[in-house]
Amino acid sequence: MIQYLKEGRSAADAKADQSKVRQTVEQILAEIELRGDAAVRELAQKFDGWTLPNFRLSPDEIQAALGEVPKSTLDDIRFAQTQIRNFAQIQRSALQDVEVETLPGVILGHKNLPVNSVGCYVPGGKYPMVASAHMSVVTAKVAGVPRIIACAPPFEGRPHPAIIAAMHLGGADEIYCLGGVQAVGSMALGTESIKAVDMLVGPGNAFVAEAKRQLYGRVGIDLFAGPTETLIIVDESCDGELCAADLLGQAEHGLNSPAILLTNSEKLARETMEEVERQLKILPTGEIAGQAWRDFGQVIVCESYDEMVTKADEIASEHVQVMTRDPNFFLERMTNYGALFLGKKTNVAYGDKVIGTNHTLPTNKAARYTGGLWVGKFLKTCTYQWVKTPEASTLIGEYCSRLCALENFAGHKEQADIRVRRYKQ
Repeated sequence: MIQYLKEGRSAADAKADQSKVRQTVEQILAEIELRGDAAVRELAQKFDGWTLPNFRLSPDEIQAALGEVPKSTLDDIRFAQTQIRNFAQIQRSALQDVEVETLPGVILGHKNLPVNSVGCYVPGGKYPMVASAHMSVVTAKVAGVPRIIACAPPFEGRPHPAIIAAMHLGGADEIYCLGGVQAVGSMALGTESIKAVDMLVGPGNAFVAEAKRQLYGRVGIDLFAGPTETLIIVDESCDGELCAADLLGQAEHGLNSPAILLTNSEKLARETMEEVERQLKILPTGEIAGQAWRDFGQVIVCESYDEMVTKADEIASEHVQVMTRDPNFFLERMTNYGALFLGKKTNVAYGDKVIGTNHTLPTNKAARYTGGLWVGKFLKTCTYQWVKTPEASTLIGEYCSRLCALENFAGHKEQADIRVRRYKQ
């Protein structure tokens, strides 16, 4: 039987918060669509205390930003981007174009075509999320996207040099110092100075996530992303110190970031809860992480590995860290997760920053039906058909004619019949 030692806020409270966010975003997007750059400048001043005649950084401004970044930091950025690029290239090579003759004279195929333009949003108002530039810009580049633009908000009153460096080194064609809904709205809708894109990607706060949701359909998006989530699956082979560090390491993302401990050991669960309180007193980001833990943290005790798998798939968390005697048990059985991190030597921060997999992942149970951002998200798999012989057109046409008649589609039927009349020998 499942036992809850700690529960988070109710779904009703979260729904009420979302309603307020939805209304605010609707108003902002309407202003951008109506008034373009003028609205964007006003919004940037209102929300970020920041405005410029042109939010796009010039080549000289980009080079100046790179000049402010220590060489060691640039080397770290290049290392991380190399890992992400390498894995994305491996994934891309697994996606093959196909062409096959399914019947004599009938050729079917598909091509994997990159979208023509992508807008990458990189959060940076609270924390300078340098890694998000790698995840979006580098991956889009590997996919072959011809035009990649990137936006990040000002950090402490100016463009953050390391974010600009990561965008530039990753391959962004246009870089803008612009944040929040005004950034994603400008990229999706277009303004006098920003040409609209075909797709939006990248994480963000609740307002950015809601903006992407409302813009979906006008543009493509990577996924619907909410606050960062982490689920730690452990047994008695782990210890409270490690569990607490990994829970708080993700809870520090924001005040509404859920962190959940799932275990079959009540003793370990209680040790972890005590250890969380101890670490919060010394963690520099303890105020944020502590509020997230108090409001959204959960501790769940199960009786068996099988029950833990069932509960974990029900939770469908963005990040799932498995620190048990047999991590492979969960790798083989779990089906709903954004990304798995297996074993005590692995952790979510590795995936967030440097190991090579993408950190833009599904939240709010979206892992039930989608994975995270990867090179394939930037590709459209488009089919083509080519009937090359009279005999093949006649064969397909006769079947098509009868099936169209079955559905009472007279025009469709004639498309088939005219070819049967012309090509039947």
